[in-house]
Amino acid sequence: MNRWKPLIVLGTGQFLMVLDASVMNVSISQLVEDFDTEVTAIQGVITLYTLVMAAFMLTGGKIGDMYGRRRTFIVGLVVYAVGSGLTAIAPELWVLALGWSVIEGLGAALVLPALAALVAGAYRGRDRAVAYGVIGGLAGAGIAVGPLLGGWVTTYLTWRLVFAGEVVLVVAMLCLIGWIPREEPPVERPRLDLVAVVLSAAGLALVVLAVLQSSSWGWLAPRNAPFTIFGFSPTLFVITLGGVLLYLFARWEHIREAEGRTTLVHLGLFRISGLRSGLVTLFNQNTILLGLFFVIPLYLQVVLGMDAFETGVRLLPVSATMLVAAMSGSLLLRIASPRTIVRIGFAVLLASILWLLATIDPELNDVSFALAMAVMGLGMGMLASQLGNVVQSSVGAADRSEAGGLQYTAQNLGSSLGTALIGAILIGALAASLGSAIAEDPRISESVAHQAGTRIEAGITFVPSDGVADALAEAGVPPDEAAAVVEDYEDAQITGLKVAVLAAGGIALVGLLCTGALPAHVRGKQESGEDEDED
Repeated sequence: MNRWKPLIVLGTGQFLMVLDASVMNVSISQLVEDFDTEVTAIQGVITLYTLVMAAFMLTGGKIGDMYGRRRTFIVGLVVYAVGSGLTAIAPELWVLALGWSVIEGLGAALVLPALAALVAGAYRGRDRAVAYGVIGGLAGAGIAVGPLLGGWVTTYLTWRLVFAGEVVLVVAMLCLIGWIPREEPPVERPRLDLVAVVLSAAGLALVVLAVLQSSSWGWLAPRNAPFTIFGFSPTLFVITLGGVLLYLFARWEHIREAEGRTTLVHLGLFRISGLRSGLVTLFNQNTILLGLFFVIPLYLQVVLGMDAFETGVRLLPVSATMLVAAMSGSLLLRIASPRTIVRIGFAVLLASILWLLATIDPELNDVSFALAMAVMGLGMGMLASQLGNVVQSSVGAADRSEAGGLQYTAQNLGSSLGTALIGAILIGALAASLGSAIAEDPRISESVAHQAGTRIEAGITFVPSDGVADALAEAGVPPDEAAAVVEDYEDAQITGLKVAVLAAGGIALVGLLCTGALPAHVRGKQESGEDEDED
């Protein structure tokens, strides 16, 4: 039992980091009311949290190398607790953004790379595979349990209690920090490359920001964009600028590496095929997971009218099966290689997506939906059981903080882009389907169809059909035509949801094709329980 004590603390940290974001997502309506603001403002706060994490994850990994992973983990927890406490008492929206988005985001950027390295340092061989399976399972559980816990607390108590509880949980973790083995202090403390920090943070932030805002800005034709460039939406221009900054970051690092100077990331790590494949697969996994966890709550809440707590209950099968599958990772390694397990995971995930497509209807089939969710959890759990171990076992002990930074950068980029891309696809499919249906519906007059088409071109949102009916009534649309438009809108919602889920299936197929460089040996057949990396 003693050997698993570090995992209790580290696993709790992983669960906490993931739980936080999923709780906030189901509390949007209450936050809008409490801060007397708009949904877009709260979405901006959530976006900023993701941006901070994605932008500073590499820096967090390097700080772990400079001052020690255990110490960085402790400092990150303290920073995170300060942010949680400030969030719990936030009187104004800007205080919420400062506490949750900025301070908690920076704390997470310190905690997560150190956490990945500490798990790799505390365990070897099969124990390490078990540990990363648990970590992956707890990450999935946090994503799935968050809506249930957040929905219940927000509905019956107050969302502030979640963040106050996080402070208490962090204090408990700090009291048990002695369970994590101490490290040897760095022989030579590297210096932080501030130019690389600025270039990488700005580049990643711009790419993520542009993709996250693409559904409101538009990709080419401007919609609700704050400005235009040559008459086009700024989305692609901002992504290009971010890409240029990331290219300059890579060139800067290459120059410093050639001169024998300290770099933020050793570019040589990307020559390790197992690491590259692991990072790409992690990116794909989180793109799919967060994309689906954006679409499914919309189906349950907006189309079917469920509240946050009922939505969380419907997501429980994902949590349960993902946790079981992820924690079974070491057992699976006795009979199959990481590559085979990940490929089977993607295949199971694809099957669950096809099953989910069959369940998305105006009336929910609870049994079929629950089974589809359970199968999805199995597929996600199989991926989670292997990828963290693959990434960390691809490098030596000296590079584990950097590998952890890359690991969580890939995950957060996948999470951000998954929500943005799947959301943009959903809105695009909704608009196209609705526009086509209204244009071809003989019950709708030409003037009303023209009015609706103009509104769709200006930007459409995914709202309950009652909201559409009220808007049509206020616009003076005749009741018969309004009813026809509402019916077309409801059909378009189902079509949009199915297209978005199908897009997630396409990403899963791409992920399956990107697994060729994952480890292909069956570790469980080795006589020794040791892994193959050099510690």
